[in-house]
Amino acid sequence: MFKKIKLKKLLMFAPLMTLMFCFNSPQNDDEKMQTIMVSVKNTLSYLHYSPKPINDAYSQDVYDKYFESVDASKRYFLQSDMDEFKKHYTKLDDYLNQGNLIFYKLTVDRLYQRVDDIDKMTQDIFSKPINLNEDEELIIEPKKRTNPADAKQQYNEWKKYIKYNILQEIETLNSKEEAQKKKKDSVVNNKLKDTIKYEPLSAEKKREKATAEVKDLITDSFRRFKKRKKMDWFSVYMNAYTEVFDPHTNYFSPKNKEEFDMQFTGKVIGIGALIQEKRGYLYLGELTIGAPAWKSKQLTSGDKILKVKSKPNEEPVNVVGMLSDEAVRLIRGEKGTPVTLTVEKKDKTIKEVTMIREEVTIEDTFARSIVVNSKNGKKYGFIYLPSFNVEFEKENGGRNASDDIKAELIKLKKENVEGIILDLRSNGGGSLTEVGDIMGLFMNSGPYVQVKDSRGKIQVLTDKSNQPVWTGPLVIMQNELSASASEILAGAMQDYGRAAVIGSPSSFGKGTVQTFVELNRFLNTNDDFGALKLTIQKFYRVSGESTQRKGVEADLKMKDFFSYAEVGERFDQFALPWDKIEATNYKKLTGLNVPQLQAELDKQLVNNNNYKLLQESAEWKEALDKEETIPLNQAKFNELMKTRKAQIEKFKGLDKFNNGLKFTLHTDEAERIKKDEAFAKKTENWRKNLERDFYLEETVDVLSKIK
Repeated sequence: MFKKIKLKKLLMFAPLMTLMFCFNSPQNDDEKMQTIMVSVKNTLSYLHYSPKPINDAYSQDVYDKYFESVDASKRYFLQSDMDEFKKHYTKLDDYLNQGNLIFYKLTVDRLYQRVDDIDKMTQDIFSKPINLNEDEELIIEPKKRTNPADAKQQYNEWKKYIKYNILQEIETLNSKEEAQKKKKDSVVNNKLKDTIKYEPLSAEKKREKATAEVKDLITDSFRRFKKRKKMDWFSVYMNAYTEVFDPHTNYFSPKNKEEFDMQFTGKVIGIGALIQEKRGYLYLGELTIGAPAWKSKQLTSGDKILKVKSKPNEEPVNVVGMLSDEAVRLIRGEKGTPVTLTVEKKDKTIKEVTMIREEVTIEDTFARSIVVNSKNGKKYGFIYLPSFNVEFEKENGGRNASDDIKAELIKLKKENVEGIILDLRSNGGGSLTEVGDIMGLFMNSGPYVQVKDSRGKIQVLTDKSNQPVWTGPLVIMQNELSASASEILAGAMQDYGRAAVIGSPSSFGKGTVQTFVELNRFLNTNDDFGALKLTIQKFYRVSGESTQRKGVEADLKMKDFFSYAEVGERFDQFALPWDKIEATNYKKLTGLNVPQLQAELDKQLVNNNNYKLLQESAEWKEALDKEETIPLNQAKFNELMKTRKAQIEKFKGLDKFNNGLKFTLHTDEAERIKKDEAFAKKTENWRKNLERDFYLEETVDVLSKIK
């Protein structure tokens, strides 16, 4: 949950002079990092909802968290490194207070040294024959692994890791061959024109091809690692400090904050093209229809990018060998300004293309709806909301989730639908204010959430709208990844009895509110030090129940693919605890007969073979994820893959499942797909996924029983 709070309000939490960390402008990266450390410490101590004592116990937690992020697989650092690092186990609190970089620099310098060592090791491994017939196994569960005792053991561990990747690549080649053979056999058996190429490779050729592919991938991964600036690891280091306070308090470098803002608003200033990195070269990926790259008519997916001229008065920058995110930053810029790309076309010709940067919409951020034609002949509206997006400083057409939902409801009402399904599955949240605005589209005014700050002060947030757009039957879909704002909305509608919540037994369980604090605001400098996303409040349902850790319990429960996995706030060691406050004054609407609906749903599910198969596949997948070792002997590996394929064969029916629902696009979208190839492709994929959605079928059935 993200909340926009003005700095003045934030400063009420602590004395102003305490937060004015008047450093001189840093002269280099070291001074900048030192300043950030002290600023983060002070901001955490004074503004966090539940500040922790900065002591030796805190230091130990930060230490463990840091190495979980830097080397969770224990492939890089030797045990001697860890023994050396352990001397700092109880000192990280002191380093944070002092802005001392000794531990950070020690570990990051050593990491780059080890990467150099391992790069040479792997090249040596690839220079010799790799025996896939040795009776070895690889430990794949990080918690069961230990750091290598010495360079020799590290060499052997990387050799095992390379073998594992080669065996996986051979299996991929086998699977592709099998699929191609099935296609060819089908064409021949049906006496169709045979255009299918099927040229099986020998076992030796597959091994050679797989080895070459793995070598390229590993070599390229080390190349990218070495090009990454050491200071980029500073964000990882700082987040070990912040995430021990709670998992949603994070440090964002200026670059990371920019990326977050773009995802949050669904807008980016650029040319509308994906940039893909492959073996040291950058290529154009999919072009957004209507964006500058597409409108140029000179660029196509697959063009190799050689240079980028970011400003008219600057020299072009050679981007060969550059990391993709660095090139992207050159391509992006201010709206209305020119950018020139020098590209190599597939025919090897070189072309310079100048474009004017525009605001490009990331449409996957926004709500979308479709008409569902059910088996009983009735029409229902389905609205998918991927996030509670908002533009706080919006001007001229900025979008937010509530306006988008309202527009979709108006379109669906014109189609005379008899009920609405609001899909919040995998919606990780967004703006707190959007929850109330969306609730107001479905019911009259009333409180929708209670918010408690670090002093215990409780504020009740109320939607004041008395002009609901939809007052008919409503069902909200959730899963274990529905979090934060999704949980507030689902919980409020459930408490009022306005909607039935259907899906996973409980949602994610994130019941905290964050805001961004720009660190340079507290400093006597114009430099950009990044920002701290800081937990400042906890929220509670109007019933007084916290969603923290527990989430929202569905009215109508159906286990899904994530129900058997450790997904949710309750599995995080540093998550804030669950608690409860008094209910606020709210008027419950006529309640739904949930027990009857659940009984009818259970009756349908108990003998539903597809539902049983879904549960079985989820349990099987979770069991796979918990496996601790895997054989590296090719014969044993192949036998294991054979067993897994036999198991997967049981679940193939799920891929062919069709729920029998029919979907009708809105008129404007039906017209758009005729002109917009990318939109047409996305729409077709979306429709196909809806047709395969078992849970949507059951949800439509439940909706049909709500009057």
